[in-house]
Amino acid sequence: MTPKPTLKTISQLSGLAVPTVSRALNDAPDIGSKTKALVRQIANEIGYVPNRAGVRLRTGRTNVISLVLSTEHEMMNHTAKLITALAGGLNDTPFHMIMTPYFPHEDPMKPIRYIVETGSADAVVFNQIRPADPRVKYLMDRGFPFATHGRCKWSDKHAWFDYDNESYARFAVQELHRRGRKRLILIAPPQDQNYSIEMIRGATEAARECGIHLEVAKDVTSDGLVTEVRSKVAAIVAADPTIDGLITASANATMAAVAGMESEGFDVGLDIDVVAKEAIAFLTYFRSKIIVLNEDITLAGSFLAKAAIQAIRAPDDPPMQMLQVPEPFPR
Repeated sequence: MTPKPTLKTISQLSGLAVPTVSRALNDAPDIGSKTKALVRQIANEIGYVPNRAGVRLRTGRTNVISLVLSTEHEMMNHTAKLITALAGGLNDTPFHMIMTPYFPHEDPMKPIRYIVETGSADAVVFNQIRPADPRVKYLMDRGFPFATHGRCKWSDKHAWFDYDNESYARFAVQELHRRGRKRLILIAPPQDQNYSIEMIRGATEAARECGIHLEVAKDVTSDGLVTEVRSKVAAIVAADPTIDGLITASANATMAAVAGMESEGFDVGLDIDVVAKEAIAFLTYFRSKIIVLNEDITLAGSFLAKAAIQAIRAPDDPPMQMLQVPEPFPR
């Protein structure tokens, strides 16, 4: 049996001392980038895998960052790309990503408590942020490193990345108004989440400024089951055929809503205009006249990876924070 590669193996192949190899693999700031690249190249070529138990004994760390996600979130688009982007952001670092799911009926605090109490990760990243999110408060109180995809009332105190949903909704209403639409429906996210509040605020203020009617759809959200969104939107437009503009918060909800409207004889781009945001460009392939703004989830995942690492390594530094502001629709 071939012996398992060790730090000593890399040391012999590289001509570097074992402590230097170890520090290079752990991305130590005093090790040059060329040395790090050489050590990682050799490690990859010989199939070196660090002994995590040994790493934890030496450093007190797991070199793991956990992405905590609800199983109900729309996996085909937004969340799937976030997973890929976060994993990519950890590439060429000592850190690895694990997924920690929780189910819709479970307390979202459950996976956070488990990670903190068991020390199974060095930091957590999570989304679906509430205005006074108890997960944020819990982690801040315990000094446990984390970064959020979204903001809350304590966002000045921790790392986060967010999309400016207030501007998105404002731009959506303004564009529909420019196209002559006067009666709008917003399919918002669940209103216990902060980005829903921002989206509703932006749309409401813009509708008032434009002098047009806006209604936030009741009993349906952009995170709902596609069958539910389809039937609810069909019922809404059937009850009020004067509706001529729709704004949605997810690609799944957009496709379901369009299916519902079309079942009632509405033609997208003719009878009604639809504005949506998406993380993966495909909505215009579904219906070419959907008006789309992009949400850069690759940027979000890469930034959150770096923000989580900084929260681990430099907890006293100002937390990394970034707001992605969408560009207005071209005129």
